Amino acid sequence: MINQYLDFSAEVKEAMDAGMPVVALESTIISHGMPYPQNVQTAREVEQIIRENGAVPATIALIDGKIKIGLSDEELEMFGNASGVAKASRRDLPWLLATKQLGATTVAATMICADLAGIRIFVTGGIGGVHRGAEETMDISADLDELGKTDVAVVCAGAKSILDLGLTLEYLETKGVPVVGYGTDELPAFFTPRSGFPLGLRADGPEEIAGMLKAKWALGLEGGAVIANPIPEEDALDADFINGIIENALAEAAANGIKGKDTTPFLLAKVKELTEGKSLTANIALVKHNAKIGAGIAAAFNELG
Repeated sequence: MINQYLDFSAEVKEAMDAGMPVVALESTIISHGMPYPQNVQTAREVEQIIRENGAVPATIALIDGKIKIGLSDEELEMFGNASGVAKASRRDLPWLLATKQLGATTVAATMICADLAGIRIFVTGGIGGVHRGAEETMDISADLDELGKTDVAVVCAGAKSILDLGLTLEYLETKGVPVVGYGTDELPAFFTPRSGFPLGLRADGPEEIAGMLKAKWALGLEGGAVIANPIPEEDALDADFINGIIENALAEAAANGIKGKDTTPFLLAKVKELTEGKSLTANIALVKHNAKIGAGIAAAFNELG
């Protein structure tokens, strides 16, 4: 029954048939996370980085009632340009497939689709998390629940710094999700390498991550893992500068009654505007860095059989 909804690109199908490592990529970052044409250019460059580092990219999206595992160049262009593309999380998948709408997959939905396809490593920019003020709004990203139950590891630059990072870590701990710092002892804060929140787990190479994932899933411990890979120092923004801008963006969102799934796109767009594009440049750099690390982890995990 599942196979009627999955549609593999030729490149991904050949890779999986040959037992090659495959890395999942989301499509929301293309349709909702970056402006055109940087979104499409970045998507193509990220895919190429994964190929150059020993794995095969599988960008995931919903098209014409199918979960596409791997997009063509034309499909990447379409998602970068099309208006009205639905932002698809867990709750949205059945409706969007049944109505054959275009859907760009969030972290949560990409994890589900990758799991269905048998892909265990997923690269993105940053995960969602607990929003500031969630003790009143209960605004918590579906990404966190998905990490607690779906067997896919997410390589990211931490959680988006527009969130409450401390509560996000607490929530992940409750869900039993390992958060491993890649070459760091503290949680990265997306635009900056450090958040001030210490992590109990650190890995300095892909083999350590692969071994942990192998043990986790061999023991039947369901759920994913967060591989928190800091943005390179040379690409990072100044912490005081970006934190001040985020506070201004949060205040404007509150004043305009923006909440729920509209919050993140609004805040990222506002941060881009207020940083005069510096945040977009940093975002692109960290995604590319995550792609390189993620491909190495996928290759190491694949070698374990």
